[in-house]
Amino acid sequence: MNPILNISAYLFTPLQDLPAWRAACLDQARARELKGTILLSHEGINLFLAGLDDQVEGFMQWLRGQDGMAELGAKKSWSQQQPFGKLLVKIKAEIIRMNHPAIVPAQGRAPAVKPADLRRWLDQGHDDQGQALVMLDTRNAFEVAHGKFSQALDWGLHKFSEFPQAAREHLADMQGKTVVSYCTGGIRCEKAAIFLRELGLTQVYQLDGGILQYFEDTGGAHFEGDCFVFDERVALAPDLSAKPS
Repeated sequence: MNPILNISAYLFTPLQDLPAWRAACLDQARARELKGTILLSHEGINLFLAGLDDQVEGFMQWLRGQDGMAELGAKKSWSQQQPFGKLLVKIKAEIIRMNHPAIVPAQGRAPAVKPADLRRWLDQGHDDQGQALVMLDTRNAFEVAHGKFSQALDWGLHKFSEFPQAAREHLADMQGKTVVSYCTGGIRCEKAAIFLRELGLTQVYQLDGGILQYFEDTGGAHFEGDCFVFDERVALAPDLSAKPS
Protein backbone atom coordinates (compact mmCIF):
# COMPACT_ATOMS: atom_id res chain seq x y z
CA MET A 1 0.00 0.00 0.00
CA ASN A 2 1.16 3.51 -0.87
CA PRO A 3 -0.88 5.78 1.41
CA ILE A 4 0.52 9.17 0.32
CA LEU A 5 -1.14 10.92 -2.60
CA ASN A 6 1.17 13.23 -4.56
CA ILE A 7 -0.47 15.85 -6.71
CA SER A 8 0.91 18.21 -9.35
CA ALA A 9 -1.34 20.95 -10.71
CA TYR A 10 -1.22 24.36 -12.36
CA LEU A 11 -3.57 26.82 -13.96
CA PHE A 12 -2.98 30.07 -15.79
CA THR A 13 -5.74 32.30 -14.47
CA PRO A 14 -5.63 35.96 -13.36
CA LEU A 15 -5.26 36.27 -9.58
CA GLN A 16 -5.67 39.42 -7.52
CA ASP A 17 -4.76 40.13 -3.86
CA LEU A 18 -1.95 37.58 -3.72
CA PRO A 19 -1.31 38.02 0.04
CA ALA A 20 -4.92 36.97 0.70
CA TRP A 21 -4.51 33.99 -1.61
CA ARG A 22 -1.32 33.00 0.18
CA ALA A 23 -2.95 33.19 3.62
CA ALA A 24 -5.96 31.15 2.51
CA CYS A 25 -3.84 28.44 0.84
CA LEU A 26 -1.62 28.20 3.93
CA ASP A 27 -4.60 27.84 6.23
CA GLN A 28 -6.30 25.21 4.08
CA ALA A 29 -3.15 23.15 3.48
CA ARG A 30 -2.00 23.30 7.10
CA ALA A 31 -5.43 22.23 8.34
CA ARG A 32 -5.03 19.08 6.23
CA GLU A 33 -1.36 18.50 7.22
CA LEU A 34 -0.22 18.75 3.61
CA LYS A 35 3.38 19.38 2.60
CA GLY A 36 4.92 20.66 -0.61
CA THR A 37 5.05 23.95 -2.51
CA ILE A 38 2.38 26.31 -3.81
CA LEU A 39 3.46 29.15 -6.12
CA LEU A 40 1.11 32.08 -6.67
CA SER A 41 1.39 34.97 -9.12
CA HIS A 42 -0.88 37.31 -11.01
CA GLU A 43 -0.74 34.80 -13.89
CA GLY A 44 -2.01 31.83 -11.85
CA ILE A 45 -1.07 28.95 -9.54
CA ASN A 46 1.44 26.09 -9.64
CA LEU A 47 1.50 23.47 -6.89
CA PHE A 48 3.11 20.23 -5.78
CA LEU A 49 1.52 18.77 -2.65
CA ALA A 50 1.39 15.45 -0.82
CA GLY A 51 -0.61 14.00 2.03
CA LEU A 52 -3.33 11.52 2.85
CA ASP A 53 -5.74 10.89 -0.01
CA ASP A 54 -8.85 12.46 1.51
CA GLN A 55 -6.90 15.49 2.76
CA VAL A 56 -5.34 16.23 -0.64
CA GLU A 57 -8.69 15.75 -2.36
CA GLY A 58 -10.35 18.02 0.20
CA PHE A 59 -7.82 20.77 -0.47
CA MET A 60 -8.30 20.48 -4.23
CA GLN A 61 -12.08 20.58 -3.82
CA TRP A 62 -11.75 23.78 -1.80
CA LEU A 63 -9.35 25.29 -4.34
CA ARG A 64 -11.56 24.49 -7.33
CA GLY A 65 -14.40 26.24 -5.53
CA GLN A 66 -12.54 29.56 -5.59
CA ASP A 67 -13.08 32.16 -8.32
CA GLY A 68 -11.24 31.26 -11.52
CA MET A 69 -10.08 27.83 -10.28
CA ALA A 70 -12.83 25.52 -11.53
CA GLU A 71 -10.71 24.26 -14.46
CA LEU A 72 -7.71 23.28 -12.31
CA GLY A 73 -6.57 19.83 -13.40
CA ALA A 74 -4.12 17.57 -11.58
CA LYS A 75 -1.68 14.72 -12.08
CA LYS A 76 -1.59 12.08 -9.35
CA SER A 77 0.93 9.52 -8.14
CA TRP A 78 1.39 7.55 -4.92
CA SER A 79 4.26 6.92 -2.52
CA GLN A 80 4.91 5.11 0.73
CA GLN A 81 6.51 8.15 2.36
CA GLN A 82 5.81 11.88 2.45
CA PRO A 83 8.28 13.22 -0.17
CA PHE A 84 8.27 16.82 1.10
CA GLY A 85 9.83 18.10 4.30
CA LYS A 86 7.65 21.17 4.79
CA LEU A 87 4.90 23.35 3.36
CA LEU A 88 5.80 26.48 1.40
CA VAL A 89 3.41 28.99 -0.17
CA LYS A 90 5.24 31.66 -2.19
CA ILE A 91 4.28 34.72 -4.19
CA LYS A 92 6.24 35.01 -7.45
CA ALA A 93 6.35 37.29 -10.47
CA GLU A 94 5.64 34.19 -12.64
CA ILE A 95 4.52 30.70 -11.67
CA ILE A 96 7.17 29.48 -14.11
CA ARG A 97 9.84 32.02 -14.93
CA MET A 98 10.36 32.77 -18.61
CA ASN A 99 11.17 36.50 -18.44
CA HIS A 100 8.94 37.11 -21.45
CA PRO A 101 5.91 39.10 -20.25
CA ALA A 102 4.21 39.09 -23.65
CA ILE A 103 3.43 35.39 -23.12
CA VAL A 104 0.07 35.29 -21.32
CA PRO A 105 -1.37 31.74 -21.45
CA ALA A 106 -4.58 32.82 -19.69
CA GLN A 107 -5.44 34.83 -22.82
CA GLY A 108 -5.23 31.77 -25.07
CA ARG A 109 -3.40 28.45 -25.07
CA ALA A 110 -1.50 26.93 -27.92
CA PRO A 111 -3.15 23.74 -29.24
CA ALA A 112 -2.59 20.69 -27.06
CA VAL A 113 -2.17 17.07 -28.11
CA LYS A 114 -3.59 14.36 -25.86
CA PRO A 115 -1.17 11.64 -24.71
CA ALA A 116 -3.02 8.89 -26.60
CA ASP A 117 -2.88 10.91 -29.82
CA LEU A 118 0.80 11.64 -29.35
CA ARG A 119 1.52 7.96 -28.86
CA ARG A 120 -0.26 7.24 -32.15
CA TRP A 121 1.81 9.89 -33.90
CA LEU A 122 5.01 8.42 -32.46
CA ASP A 123 3.96 4.89 -33.40
CA GLN A 124 3.41 5.93 -37.02
CA GLY A 125 6.36 8.34 -37.18
CA HIS A 126 4.36 11.41 -38.21
CA ASP A 127 1.22 13.35 -37.32
CA ASP A 128 -2.22 12.60 -38.79
CA GLN A 129 -1.47 14.80 -41.82
CA GLY A 130 1.72 12.88 -42.56
CA GLN A 131 4.04 15.69 -41.43
CA ALA A 132 7.36 14.88 -39.76
CA LEU A 133 7.26 15.08 -35.98
CA VAL A 134 9.73 16.79 -33.64
CA MET A 135 9.62 16.30 -29.87
CA LEU A 136 11.05 19.32 -28.02
CA ASP A 137 12.15 18.94 -24.40
CA THR A 138 11.67 22.24 -22.56
CA ARG A 139 13.17 21.07 -19.25
CA ASN A 140 16.58 21.73 -17.76
CA ALA A 141 19.53 19.53 -18.73
CA PHE A 142 19.76 17.79 -15.34
CA GLU A 143 16.11 16.72 -15.68
CA VAL A 144 16.59 15.49 -19.23
CA ALA A 145 19.50 13.34 -18.02
CA HIS A 146 17.03 11.11 -16.16
CA GLY A 147 14.98 10.40 -19.26
CA LYS A 148 13.34 11.86 -22.37
CA PHE A 149 11.36 10.98 -25.47
CA SER A 150 13.39 9.08 -28.06
CA GLN A 151 15.32 11.46 -30.35
CA ALA A 152 13.81 14.56 -28.72
CA LEU A 153 15.48 17.92 -29.22
CA ASP A 154 17.34 18.96 -26.07
CA TRP A 155 18.98 22.37 -25.96
CA GLY A 156 20.88 21.83 -22.70
CA LEU A 157 18.99 24.52 -20.81
CA HIS A 158 20.17 25.47 -17.33
CA LYS A 159 16.96 27.37 -16.58
CA PHE A 160 13.69 27.94 -18.41
CA SER A 161 14.37 31.65 -18.91
CA GLU A 162 17.02 30.56 -21.47
CA PHE A 163 14.31 28.99 -23.66
CA PRO A 164 13.38 32.04 -25.80
CA GLN A 165 16.93 32.67 -26.98
CA ALA A 166 17.58 28.95 -27.56
CA ALA A 167 14.40 28.74 -29.63
CA ARG A 168 15.54 31.60 -31.85
CA GLU A 169 18.91 29.93 -32.36
CA HIS A 170 17.39 26.54 -33.27
CA LEU A 171 14.39 27.72 -35.27
CA ALA A 172 15.64 26.09 -38.49
CA ASP A 173 15.57 22.64 -36.83
CA MET A 174 11.78 22.94 -36.48
CA GLN A 175 10.74 24.63 -39.72
CA GLY A 176 8.26 22.64 -41.79
CA LYS A 177 7.63 20.08 -39.05
CA THR A 178 5.02 19.40 -36.40
CA VAL A 179 6.57 20.36 -33.06
CA VAL A 180 5.36 18.94 -29.73
CA SER A 181 6.80 20.72 -26.71
CA TYR A 182 6.82 18.72 -23.48
CA CYS A 183 7.85 19.03 -19.84
CA THR A 184 7.10 17.36 -16.51
CA GLY A 185 3.53 18.47 -15.86
CA GLY A 186 2.64 20.83 -18.70
CA ILE A 187 3.40 24.31 -17.40
CA ARG A 188 6.69 24.98 -19.19
CA CYS A 189 5.65 23.40 -22.47
CA GLU A 190 2.48 25.54 -22.44
CA LYS A 191 4.48 28.77 -22.39
CA ALA A 192 7.02 27.29 -24.80
CA ALA A 193 4.39 26.38 -27.39
CA ILE A 194 2.93 29.89 -27.35
CA PHE A 195 6.40 31.39 -27.81
CA LEU A 196 7.21 29.10 -30.74
CA ARG A 197 4.02 30.15 -32.47
CA GLU A 198 5.03 33.79 -31.95
CA LEU A 199 8.27 32.95 -33.78
CA GLY A 200 6.22 31.93 -36.79
CA LEU A 201 5.96 28.14 -36.42
CA THR A 202 2.42 27.11 -37.30
CA GLN A 203 2.32 23.42 -36.38
CA VAL A 204 3.12 23.57 -32.67
CA TYR A 205 1.43 21.61 -29.89
CA GLN A 206 1.96 21.25 -26.18
CA LEU A 207 1.74 17.80 -24.61
CA ASP A 208 -1.43 18.00 -22.54
CA GLY A 209 -0.53 17.25 -18.92
CA GLY A 210 3.17 16.77 -19.66
CA ILE A 211 5.19 13.62 -19.11
CA LEU A 212 3.27 12.66 -15.97
CA GLN A 213 -0.05 12.56 -17.80
CA TYR A 214 1.60 10.73 -20.70
CA PHE A 215 2.89 8.09 -18.28
CA GLU A 216 -0.56 7.73 -16.71
CA ASP A 217 -2.39 7.42 -20.04
CA THR A 218 0.06 5.44 -22.16
CA GLY A 219 2.53 3.70 -19.84
CA GLY A 220 5.42 5.70 -21.24
CA ALA A 221 5.75 4.31 -24.78
CA HIS A 222 8.63 5.96 -26.71
CA PHE A 223 9.98 7.53 -23.50
CA GLU A 224 13.49 6.43 -22.52
CA GLY A 225 14.31 6.43 -18.79
CA ASP A 226 12.42 8.11 -15.95
CA CYS A 227 10.85 11.49 -15.24
CA PHE A 228 12.64 13.75 -12.77
CA VAL A 229 10.39 15.26 -10.10
CA PHE A 230 11.21 18.02 -7.65
CA ASP A 231 10.85 16.10 -4.40
CA GLU A 232 12.57 13.38 -2.40
CA ARG A 233 11.44 10.66 -4.81
CA VAL A 234 13.86 12.18 -7.38
CA ALA A 235 12.37 10.40 -10.42
CA LEU A 236 9.31 8.38 -11.41
CA ALA A 237 9.23 5.34 -13.65
CA PRO A 238 6.66 5.16 -16.48
CA ASP A 239 4.29 3.30 -14.10
CA LEU A 240 4.54 6.41 -11.81
CA SER A 241 6.37 4.47 -9.11
CA ALA A 242 9.35 6.03 -7.35
CA LYS A 243 12.77 4.65 -8.19
CA PRO A 244 14.41 2.72 -5.33
CA SER A 245 16.96 4.87 -3.48
